[in-house]
Amino acid sequence: MGYSHSDAELVKQPIGYWSWAAYKAVVSRIQAALAGIGVTQPQWWVIAQVARADTVKTRDEVSGLLRNYLDAGPEVMEAEIDRAVALGWITEDAEGRLDITEEGRALYDKAAALQDELWAERHAGISDEEYLTTMKVLQRFIHNTGGHAWHH
Repeated sequence: MGYSHSDAELVKQPIGYWSWAAYKAVVSRIQAALAGIGVTQPQWWVIAQVARADTVKTRDEVSGLLRNYLDAGPEVMEAEIDRAVALGWITEDAEGRLDITEEGRALYDKAAALQDELWAERHAGISDEEYLTTMKVLQRFIHNTGGHAWHH
């Protein structure tokens, strides 16, 4: 691929624009791919949390963890948990404990394989060292600007 500018010009480019453009490209690709198998990104987050849990998680735990993902907020996550239950992907008992169904496990397996493919696609030509540096630089930008970000 060709870069947009020379190295001397790239170091003067605005991080706000390029981080936004990367975000938009990556998230749009993920959302479109997931839509192709009939699941939204927030629904994927819900079923992945339930399917991967070492111990049973409650609605409050899952919603609390995910509400900050891409600024989804508590209302969106509560609605997505409701939708995942209504679609038969997870169940919820009277105490709010969530469990994956057979149908949910099949969808999880399919979506997880897709996420692995998307990861490989995004990381083509990028070494682990370059990726690590990028993550550290982005976190430093967040820190330097007084922002807050967290991802498990």
